[in-house]
Amino acid sequence: MSKSEQKTNAARLLDRAGISYELVPYEVDEQHLEASHVAEQLGEPIERVYKTLVLRGDKTGPIVCVVAGNREVDLKKAAKASGNKKVEMLPLKELQPLTGYIRGGCTALGMKKKFPTYICEDALEFDFIYVSAGRRGLQLKLSPTDLLNVAEAEAADISA
Repeated sequence: MSKSEQKTNAARLLDRAGISYELVPYEVDEQHLEASHVAEQLGEPIERVYKTLVLRGDKTGPIVCVVAGNREVDLKKAAKASGNKKVEMLPLKELQPLTGYIRGGCTALGMKKKFPTYICEDALEFDFIYVSAGRRGLQLKLSPTDLLNVAEAEAADISA
């Protein structure tokens, strides 16, 4: 597969913004889509592999949370950060119609529509992190600061 065939909407968005990144392929296991499998495939610590989760707030509607693979979204903290009284995980059946992405291939970049996005502030401790490139089997390796900027996201305490 050539470099151009690997490009996803997220990668093209980074290109347009002049952001430096690496596309890193990994072996997909349909039975194990969790971040721990991705980290193992990449040979990286789980703390550097971030997952993108979509939630629904009672006031704002959909929000996007990006947290380390070894952490969970704290719903109370995510609600507070996003100005909601309460948030809940988006039902899986609504993920692709809403974002254009499937489970295991969801990224905060290049969704069908722009949603408020929150990246766990612990990401800023690293010089680079991994996030989905927008499809299963492909990760983006990039600076968390660059991800914050291009996703127009906010760093927040959202994980447990």
